[in-house]
Amino acid sequence: MRQNPARRTALLDAAIEVLAREGSRGLTFRAVDAAASVPTGTTSNYFTNRDDLLGQVTQRTRERLAPVDAEVSVTMQAPPTRALVTQLMRELYGRLQRDRSSYLAMLELRLEATRRPELQTALTEVFSANLQDSIRFHLDAALPGDQTTVLLLYLAMSGLLIDDLTLPEVLAPFPRDEMIADLVDRILPPETPTTGRS
Repeated sequence: MRQNPARRTALLDAAIEVLAREGSRGLTFRAVDAAASVPTGTTSNYFTNRDDLLGQVTQRTRERLAPVDAEVSVTMQAPPTRALVTQLMRELYGRLQRDRSSYLAMLELRLEATRRPELQTALTEVFSANLQDSIRFHLDAALPGDQTTVLLLYLAMSGLLIDDLTLPEVLAPFPRDEMIADLVDRILPPETPTTGRS
């Protein structure tokens, strides 16, 4: 197998575009070669078979959808309130909107995983790690709510994103910023006012 990391990443990015555009049935080595504008046979030099390609695409989508540490650091300078949670959810939404191909590719991988046990194992590990990372981040930052709060936010945002990226007209009448704010308001426990003591 070839070891050029930049070329491998370019092939994985091309595979993500093929998955998003053509679905899992369209993901062939030849299709990835064409999408990456490389000579026919290049992809087969980097991946042993289709399962290998699918597994590595799973990891690449996680990398592409991960937040940028520097941007998170700026956001996290705000106090740990409901408003900050709302801002984090809006940033999550914006990040996945900007990389629509990665999210659609991940949806295709989910469907493919129902037929491929080894891919289901890999995806379960990725999504479990993402959820645990989110819970740890939320609790470590002392944001309002608990583990269940994060789980409910995860489920609600997943539903929003699936509809918005696959059937956008369903949610077209509802402004996204307001929807996300309402979602956070209804999931998070009520904020208790701090009272000064003498």
